Amino acid sequence: MRRGAGLAVLVAAVGLVASACGNGVIDKSTDGVPPAEATGTLRVLLPSFPASNDGRKEFAKVAADFNKKYPKMKVEPDYATYGNLNEKISTSIAAGIPYDVMVTGVGWIQTFASKRLFADLGEYGVTADTIRDKSIGALIPAASYEDRIYAYPLLADARAVALRISAFKEAGLDPDDPPTSMDEIKVAAEKLTKRDANGTITRSGFDLAAPTSFRQTYTTLLASTGTPLYLDGQANYSNEKGLQTLNWLKSMINNVQPYGQQNASAQPLVLTGDAAMGIVGGAVDCSEKGIGQANCDDLKFFRFNSGKEVEFVGGDLASIGSRSRHKQAAWSFIESLTKPSTVDAIAKLNRKIPAYKDAVNSPQAKSNPLSKFVAGGLELAIYEGGSANWLEMRANFDAQLTQAVLGQKDPAKVLANLAGQSR
Repeated sequence: MRRGAGLAVLVAAVGLVASACGNGVIDKSTDGVPPAEATGTLRVLLPSFPASNDGRKEFAKVAADFNKKYPKMKVEPDYATYGNLNEKISTSIAAGIPYDVMVTGVGWIQTFASKRLFADLGEYGVTADTIRDKSIGALIPAASYEDRIYAYPLLADARAVALRISAFKEAGLDPDDPPTSMDEIKVAAEKLTKRDANGTITRSGFDLAAPTSFRQTYTTLLASTGTPLYLDGQANYSNEKGLQTLNWLKSMINNVQPYGQQNASAQPLVLTGDAAMGIVGGAVDCSEKGIGQANCDDLKFFRFNSGKEVEFVGGDLASIGSRSRHKQAAWSFIESLTKPSTVDAIAKLNRKIPAYKDAVNSPQAKSNPLSKFVAGGLELAIYEGGSANWLEMRANFDAQLTQAVLGQKDPAKVLANLAGQSR
């Protein structure tokens, strides 16, 4: 969910494909060849397995399962990160050696599908109903472009809001009736904020999650008003609700939380007691190696609801490269990749939620109270993106939102400018 580098290279690289394809080392196509007879190398790009001993061990299990059907094919993994994923894709295109399977993130599918870099999974029997029946129905739009499915959900990276029970009681607030709307949260956050004699904030009333980035928080808050960031691919934020949401963020910074605040552990501030309330990720370690059971017992989780209850979700989705010469084998690999036991192992490695139907009963959900909570809200999923040029938009979107929040630019003009850049 923190992606962006390399897209300009990718755009340029797409134009080089026709001339470069003859220069790379590409296997003969195995499509239509019986799996037992197919040979060649399946190139797999994915950030879902850490490049560690545990990550490599779990990936080897997926490859072994794939080789039960395709015994003569080799699997070549590229353990990318979301920081270098775009660059690797663009480099492979320019070199004429495309990946067969690519795992990317929520918000990426529309960009790559619009550039015809992903294959339509409808050819392999994947429809919206498939995802609805076997995965998370709310992720269908994230996997789609122009009413076609280009990716299969693998993991969900969800977020919630947390409060400190002790802080609420101290401020005379009811932790069993948490504020969920923007108006309610602001009132509570101002009561929960602590200052020293000089007026300096010593405990934030609400942690907005990212010290200097407001894009995903803005997206979530806007969605909680019933207003998606994009509607049918068109910008849907340069309007009354969009402006109200941005002005709310502006009213919170340096009022209930100092701009740029973070702690040494880079954990959500509410988990460590540096904030009384705030946005958290999708897992918490309640052991002594983590924040400890006493801290966990002082937490209660809830979701934003300014008219619509929502849960921000990112995650990993698996796609077939449109230029792959092993598309049938690539789909077989995705089938191995998305088996429940495999997804459970990947979820544990990444502290994310498996994107299958009964995720609330998954081992990861049962491992800690925060994962259990977010797993129960996956059908409320909302996410950033929705336009074909979202990956190009994100960095500028973040920068301009920050300028508006800090009073450096007019919020209404910022939203109008961003909407004009969207396509």
